[in-house]
Amino acid sequence: MTQIAQEIPKVGLVMEEVKVVRWLKNVGDNVIVGEPLLEVETEKSLVEIEAAATGRLTEILVQVDSRAVVGDQVAWIESAQAQSTAATTPAPRTTDPKAAPATSMAATAVRRDERIRSTPVARRLAAARGIALDGIAGTGPGGRVQLTDVQRAIAAPRAAVVGPQPLSPMRRAVARAMSTSHASIPQFNVARAVDWTELQGWRRELATRLPDGAPRLSANDFLMQAVARSLMEFPALNATFSGNPDSPDAHLVQASGAHIGLVVAVADGLLVPVIHDVEQMSLAEIARRREDCVERALKGRLKREEVDGATFSISNLGAHGPDSFTAIINPPQSAILAVGRQRDCVVARKAAIVVRPLSDLTLTVDHRVADGRLAARFLARLIEILEGRDWRLQ
Repeated sequence: MTQIAQEIPKVGLVMEEVKVVRWLKNVGDNVIVGEPLLEVETEKSLVEIEAAATGRLTEILVQVDSRAVVGDQVAWIESAQAQSTAATTPAPRTTDPKAAPATSMAATAVRRDERIRSTPVARRLAAARGIALDGIAGTGPGGRVQLTDVQRAIAAPRAAVVGPQPLSPMRRAVARAMSTSHASIPQFNVARAVDWTELQGWRRELATRLPDGAPRLSANDFLMQAVARSLMEFPALNATFSGNPDSPDAHLVQASGAHIGLVVAVADGLLVPVIHDVEQMSLAEIARRREDCVERALKGRLKREEVDGATFSISNLGAHGPDSFTAIINPPQSAILAVGRQRDCVVARKAAIVVRPLSDLTLTVDHRVADGRLAARFLARLIEILEGRDWRLQ
């Protein structure tokens, strides 16, 4: 038998450390390589870490509520399958007597929350947001705390606290990424209005062709399919700039597909779940993936591959958003599309004055990878698709 070290893999580009939220297996349980073994909280989301080997979980090295960094060993798995990179004996560990009380307190808090009647998803979200369940009034049977109760507690206005307030891990990640973007990426914007009249008709017609139980088509589904098609025609906006512009080694890295991030507002920041290879998907497939990813983003349950690898992002603030706005590029991407709210506008069409539903689209582009003329052509093609009739439902 071989002892396989379970390590913390890198999740995302800016991850430095994680907090262990929950172990999905206990010591002595059998595990299968690739199955979820533990949940950790990164700066972006809750992420499931998969088992590194098939065998038996023999030791847990990092307890719930403790922190670890990329590469740390957090458990040992006894496996009959030898691996060339596996350690054969557990690494020596030193015990810090000052750490014991903190571990004990964390375990006590977990046990206290487990005694409170609550649903598993409510417990996970409360743990991710640092909210004690004993302070939430449950509306479920027998006072059971449900997901909606935790969400209500997160959204409830809190009394203003005077003085400096520490940043949450998510807010710190947003601040770091946006500061890097603003300081290191020369960004410019191009904007045009899109007329939703044709698309609204197609949305109603295509909805009748969907099978029972299928997700409803949203404007974001049409936007993602249109953006993916446009990116395939303008690959320069589907690339990443790499290196120092003053160095001869500076180059562009072309993406293999349209991997589109959809900006989602959550309680303490922003998450950008990524849908990969959108150019290969039908509208029905995009709708299924979008609904699933957004729902799990709101619950803090995104998978590793769903928070990394986007080549382009869409930020749509919806019906209650502003008429227009500009979005900041999310590094290392090269462009992001900001979608203003849809509103009825008086416009001239074929020498007549009519009222049409319009939205302002504002494209922010990395000037190192594209110029204004190319960005304008991309936006024009995107609007041509959105106002056209060529949609693939299935």
